[in-house]
Amino acid sequence: MQLQALRSVPLHLEAGRDIRRSLERLAVELNASGFVLGVVGNLSQAVFQCPSQARPTVLEGDLEIITLQGTISPQGVHLHLSFSDGACQVWGGHLEPGTLVQKGADLLVGLLEADGGNSEDPSVQPSPRQADRLHPTDVAITTVIEQPVLQESEPAHAPAGVRGGQAATATNEPRVDIAVLAGCPYCARALRMLRTLGIPYRVVPPSGGGSLPQVQIDGVAIGGYDALAELHGRGSLEGLRRG
Repeated sequence: MQLQALRSVPLHLEAGRDIRRSLERLAVELNASGFVLGVVGNLSQAVFQCPSQARPTVLEGDLEIITLQGTISPQGVHLHLSFSDGACQVWGGHLEPGTLVQKGADLLVGLLEADGGNSEDPSVQPSPRQADRLHPTDVAITTVIEQPVLQESEPAHAPAGVRGGQAATATNEPRVDIAVLAGCPYCARALRMLRTLGIPYRVVPPSGGGSLPQVQIDGVAIGGYDALAELHGRGSLEGLRRG
């Protein structure tokens, strides 16, 4: 029997985010399966399927989440939601798309990881067509931030070339340079993120000391995997995508 480790991943959702769609996206982008372990937050709209009902039920108002439990995977999600309305009446059923965060929601997701090594060669970059297919991932304990579609805030260290999703230069050369180390799990995660997003990159030798990976965008050092994930969460990598 193959042993699997369960790693906890905090997921913060801003106002206006669809909870189900955000969890579906998380599972697909990380190519990981797991469970929703807990949640705290409120909703402006809840869409849920009750047993023996032909159509989902939709409720709007100031709704407080009580529980959210179930499974997620790249193939789909199966989640049960319960919540209370302003009169403290409790509702619940299968979570459906259209369930929207009111002010904020914090979830704890447990992702399963097979007990095995990583044999990926970080120096080999797939074709754009191959990059559209997600790779298995080794998920770290990290915070994944989902922000509203209309939010345009950026981290202070975001390179000018990725602010607002606009390219700083018109060139066919990769704008992302990344220094990696074979067998480094964070290097593998950074490479998978770039591949999944369809962002061309160039593997370069490490510069000086420090931890790996080392990521540069348009020649500006942004940091490592965490910095790259933060830019992705804010939508600031969109201008680097090709195709």
